[in-house]
Amino acid sequence: MDRSASLPSSPSSPSAASAASSPSSVLSRAERFVWLTARVLEQRRFAYHFRGAGAEAVETALAAYLGPDGGYGHALEPDLRGPVSQPLHAAHALRVLDGIGRCGGQRVERLCRYLTAVSTPDGALPACHPSLRGYPAAPWIPLADDPPSALLTTGPVVGLLHRNEVWHAWLFRATDFCWAAVAALEEGAPTHPYEVGAAVAFLDGTPDRARAEAAAERLGRRVREQRLVVVDPEDTDDCPLPPGYGPGEYTCVHDVARRPGSLARRWFTDAEVERSLDFLAAAQREDGGWPVRRRAWAPGTALEWRPVVTVEALLTLRAYGRAV
Repeated sequence: MDRSASLPSSPSSPSAASAASSPSSVLSRAERFVWLTARVLEQRRFAYHFRGAGAEAVETALAAYLGPDGGYGHALEPDLRGPVSQPLHAAHALRVLDGIGRCGGQRVERLCRYLTAVSTPDGALPACHPSLRGYPAAPWIPLADDPPSALLTTGPVVGLLHRNEVWHAWLFRATDFCWAAVAALEEGAPTHPYEVGAAVAFLDGTPDRARAEAAAERLGRRVREQRLVVVDPEDTDDCPLPPGYGPGEYTCVHDVARRPGSLARRWFTDAEVERSLDFLAAAQREDGGWPVRRRAWAPGTALEWRPVVTVEALLTLRAYGRAV
């Protein structure tokens, strides 16, 4: 299991240390942005991944979002407001825990009990649980009294739990759902880039590696054929935006292949990956943070998303060996 992209690193020489501490360096500019704008959780994550701080502080900050049902709420995923636990929050929490090597133990056991309680009849997760009703949420998030299962939420949760060798009864039917959903995408079921990303998260984590590689190869062909991912960020003329996506909300190579070890990395040439990483590196704004390409629907959510996106951008660049 390759966790090198998640572990904190330190400069290997005095010259590297001075470069990292330079006010004009990528990392120093991002750090100033994080301290100026980020929630405590993103501040702690930045300190862990890039300044050698401990994982306990990240866990403590994440615990503030815990609900009495073992799930996570309180706008951990900024597009869902209110205190109630939601599957999208659970996926966000697992990404944080996975990044610090703490995706296990009683906290995850309680989370799996929450997942069991909110699952659909076929054992998977809805995109949004009806308990959110009455609280603000992004207008593109579906809210129904009897929501269907969604790969969008189930895929990342199942993939991260498998990746961390978590075994719970909930995983059996949820894993079967993910396999069936990915197969449907391979066969032409309607999809969009965020769902493709969820499929990749599942395939990257599932223990059946041979099956995952075969499925990823078929899915990758469809992604290329339908131009679901922009391979040249400077030329988007022939890449139609999916229904419901906002202006400029394109998905780039680095968005689906966040780490070199991802199965989605095999879908793209070296030149396409490098071009995407160049685009990502150049997207850092003057204030040190990265922009949010999705539609802004409330002032507070845009402010909360940018530090999240900034930390993820730095992690992706570092994972591919880019200097930060």
